[in-house]
Amino acid sequence: MKFESLTFDNGFARLPEAYYSRVCPTPVPDPYLVCYSPEALALLDLDEREITRPEVIETLAGNRLLPGMDAIAALYAGHQFGHYVPQLGDGRAILLGEVKNAAGAGWEMQLKGAGRTPYSRGGDGRAVLRSSIREFLCSEAMHALGVPTTRALAIIGSDHPVYREDEETAALVTRLAPSFVRFGSFEVFYYRNQVESIRHLADYVIARYYPELKGLADPYPEFLRQVALRTADLMAQWQAVGFSHGVMNTDNMSILGLTLDYGPFGFLDAFDPDYICNHSDTGGRYAFGQQPDVGAWNLTKLAQALVPLMSVETASSAIAEYPQAFGRAYLERMAAKFGLATGSDAPPLIMDALQLLAQNRVDYTIFMRRLCDFDSSAGAGNAPLRDLFLDRAAFDAWAARYAAALRQQGPGAAERGAAMRRVNPKYILRNHLAEIAIRRAADERDYSEIKRLHALLARPFDEQPECDSYAAEPPEWARKIEVSCSS
Repeated sequence: MKFESLTFDNGFARLPEAYYSRVCPTPVPDPYLVCYSPEALALLDLDEREITRPEVIETLAGNRLLPGMDAIAALYAGHQFGHYVPQLGDGRAILLGEVKNAAGAGWEMQLKGAGRTPYSRGGDGRAVLRSSIREFLCSEAMHALGVPTTRALAIIGSDHPVYREDEETAALVTRLAPSFVRFGSFEVFYYRNQVESIRHLADYVIARYYPELKGLADPYPEFLRQVALRTADLMAQWQAVGFSHGVMNTDNMSILGLTLDYGPFGFLDAFDPDYICNHSDTGGRYAFGQQPDVGAWNLTKLAQALVPLMSVETASSAIAEYPQAFGRAYLERMAAKFGLATGSDAPPLIMDALQLLAQNRVDYTIFMRRLCDFDSSAGAGNAPLRDLFLDRAAFDAWAARYAAALRQQGPGAAERGAAMRRVNPKYILRNHLAEIAIRRAADERDYSEIKRLHALLARPFDEQPECDSYAAEPPEWARKIEVSCSS
């Protein structure tokens, strides 16, 4: 299919203009293709050759619109670091419309870095190459890990200067998602006391994304409950894979339970519940170990925004399952990673292991991957795992308990190890790997490392022995990498 043959619609743009502003992207000079995702192209039934055509590059640069595109920037508000900000909105992202593929799945297409909008709050509306590379790689890497996420189709670059801490070059990420509606999309109308706008938006989201609820006499409480359950599952997946979002403001929380808005994210190297990936988060509000609780707090703000459609008691009841839902989902995923049945032995074994990892500053991903080869019959056979710990005696004591639990489950070590390797990735997007790709792109206009990383992270559970160096502990210089909200 030709890119120009895509049929664009924009259901969100058919809502009243209270929800958005119509605005066209600001063109960039001399755009060029930096990288693309074949997997994301396939979502739109597009061949890889399409993305290299100059006409397509011009479109993804925001320099021309195709028939059917209806460019808008969405309005929303949100709680940022715990404080309500009454108007945020798409300050540098412009929604072009929705494309339905042959299978009937709808994908909204958004350009991030497309220029000023009415919600830019004095900013230039641009994204820089550095942050665009990080978002592109992580969006696609998270999908390959099985974590719900927005997708990244391509990065378009331009030598147009953009000023942050230093002068950088502009870039645009083409993002895909079933919907970009977020918690803050409801909050803005709650604080404006515009009840009908809340109801109209809720009806739109339910009809399009929760159609099974349309037959209910009162669908709003169940809608809130379903969002809470999806959020609980997302938080469990983040914690299990060792992902830290960095800016869990309510305006960055998807109504569909997707990982949304990649900014100062980070994957754990050494296991640390207090890990703060965002240099701007001086108080540690969004530290890795805080994420499940922040998810619960954000849900209370969504529930509050929906109170005009139900009672306070009903809203509270709708999100009350979140702690238990998160606990179940997290235990299920962690038990699978440890190769344990979700019985009474699993929780203390898992939590004690995590405590040991934290005390010994053990690399989380490397530990979990080596655990796949744990030999429950011979302690000496576990030397590669044991050598990760400074406190060998503490590891030995835990390993004895773990071995006993595995033996109690019965034979099948090979099958168990294979199953564990399907949920314990060998490769993740470590900050230093992204930094190497960014430096080569920015300093040398060499985009080959982006392509190499994307291909590697598309198969995170495979051995790929030729890429073993990408699975090693980060070098010393990686500790100095700082990522902030401007990243």
